[in-house]
Amino acid sequence: MAAGLKTSTVELLKRFNRAFPQFYEQFVSSEIQLQNLRLAYQLYKTKKAVIEIKPEGNRSALHFAYRNQSFLLSDIFGVLTAYGLTIHSLSLYGQIYPPMLVFVKLVVSRGGKALSEKTADNTCRAIREALAGRYEVEEMLSVEFNLNAGLEKVETEFYVDPVFHLPALLIEADNQPGLFYKVMYAIWQEDLLVVNANLLVWRGRTRLILYLLGPNESLIPEYLGHKIAEGMRERLLGGPY
Repeated sequence: MAAGLKTSTVELLKRFNRAFPQFYEQFVSSEIQLQNLRLAYQLYKTKKAVIEIKPEGNRSALHFAYRNQSFLLSDIFGVLTAYGLTIHSLSLYGQIYPPMLVFVKLVVSRGGKALSEKTADNTCRAIREALAGRYEVEEMLSVEFNLNAGLEKVETEFYVDPVFHLPALLIEADNQPGLFYKVMYAIWQEDLLVVNANLLVWRGRTRLILYLLGPNESLIPEYLGHKIAEGMRERLLGGPY
């Protein structure tokens, strides 16, 4: 816990953290915990999704907070793909108990540089419009990408993480345009809820580990998890969108 905090803030943070998986307080820094608490308060005050893009060195950081739903990541990554943004890192922390909020940080760039103020504003607006159903992500992407084309060399694996005690889905594929959107679209089609994520891009391959809840925010039995992993692999290799 961060030193120098008021007792009331520490107590509020402890109550806030109880809605996350057990590992959250142990593995997530106090700085990020406080940042997520501030985003939750902003969400509580405005009753609207928090969507902000700020410069971070020679890149930009997108912060997002909202009630977790299976289509959220599909919409967010779809907009980023439509705007031609490169994704460098992903941090995602989702609650597994009510109010089931999710907090996402994406470090992005365009042409190797931080986003201009206009591009950042347009991206935030497009994400908000997509969440409201007024921005047709698939329609925009289909102009540039063949959404029915499969990813290359896809591997998937389901397991129950022994540290986090959560169902996990590992997805690995060759890098290609639209990869993140296709993965998150497939997650939406399976009605899965992502509550934590790890991303590694290395030597032309992208590896995502997604910690999940099933439909109706339930735990996923192992036998069903293996079926989901195989179904995801078939879909990503060229199944219908």
